Amino acid sequence: MINVIVMGASGKMGGRVISLMQDKSAGLQLSAAIEKKELPAIGRDAGEIAGCGHLGIPIGHAIGPALPKGDVVIDFTEPSGTLGILPEVAKAKKAIVIGTTGFSPKETVRIRDFAKQIPCVLSPNMSVGVNLVFKILADTARVTGDDYDVEIVELHHRFKKDAPSGTAMKMAEVIAGTLNRDLDKVGVFARKGVIGERKKKEIGIQSLRGGDVVGEHTVIFAGPGERIEITHRAHSRDNFARGALLAARWIAGRPPGLYNMQDVLGLK
Repeated sequence: MINVIVMGASGKMGGRVISLMQDKSAGLQLSAAIEKKELPAIGRDAGEIAGCGHLGIPIGHAIGPALPKGDVVIDFTEPSGTLGILPEVAKAKKAIVIGTTGFSPKETVRIRDFAKQIPCVLSPNMSVGVNLVFKILADTARVTGDDYDVEIVELHHRFKKDAPSGTAMKMAEVIAGTLNRDLDKVGVFARKGVIGERKKKEIGIQSLRGGDVVGEHTVIFAGPGERIEITHRAHSRDNFARGALLAARWIAGRPPGLYNMQDVLGLK
């Protein structure tokens, strides 16, 4: 049995991870649950907060004391929280699965540095379906090449803090990499006014926010006489939680390195 420490235990994603982990056939068990010190969930039972019944594991606020009891850390928090725990996780030589999004390029470099010491799965989207879409996008871009304009539209709930979504940015990175384009130069994130004709190699990324939408992403390849649209719609956060648990099983016992869900799913 693989022992798991869940960061952000009282959050929406942390709660689903804890709940789905109770299916013992997954080969995982909760060893500790951690949250921000100031939150009212501190001291309360992790299972009761997650809605899956009493587990006898109170939510704590410090990861240090919990690390000896865990094999893998699953983190769905925020960039500052993730980067705050990484030194302790690395020192304890524990594996980590990071589903947090919104990292800056500089913060991503810091994660890469820590991954030289410990095994780390970093993915902006843990969904099996989305990661399959990443592969489909690379294949589509390879075939359509520069003859098709690429636009990405993402829609999320009104409470999402970062934009574009990490998934939309990963989609753009996959396509740009396939087409040998520098996303920093060709990415277009807003259009207004008289902007002139669309440049041939632009990759448009637009963000919509509203309601309680879990997550929708559509990539449009608009070519001469036709349009290809590839869409993924998440109906439940359970997709992301299941992917994180799959990654936790996969990463346990791996050598240090930075991995992603493409590695976990064998799509590379």
